[in-house]
Amino acid sequence: MDEKLLEIMCCPETHQPLARAGAELIDDLNQRIQAGTLVDRVDEKVAEPIDGGLIREDGKILFPIRQDIPVMLIDQGIPLGQ
Repeated sequence: MDEKLLEIMCCPETHQPLARAGAELIDDLNQRIQAGTLVDRVDEKVAEPIDGGLIREDGKILFPIRQDIPVMLIDQGIPLGQ
């Protein structure tokens, strides 16, 4: 994902800035997806692995990146700290 694009993007709900998630967090989330234990904001299981993620400034929500495209839908945000 282009860094200039990241600079202008924000959370669609709170308008907080976003930061790229680290590889360790993405690996952990993908393990939980594989185990069927990770849910999104509307409590639906996340079924597809993610390639990356953008974390809201407060660290509470991650927006998944799939095929280099950030999924910025509020309902598909992944609450961190589950």
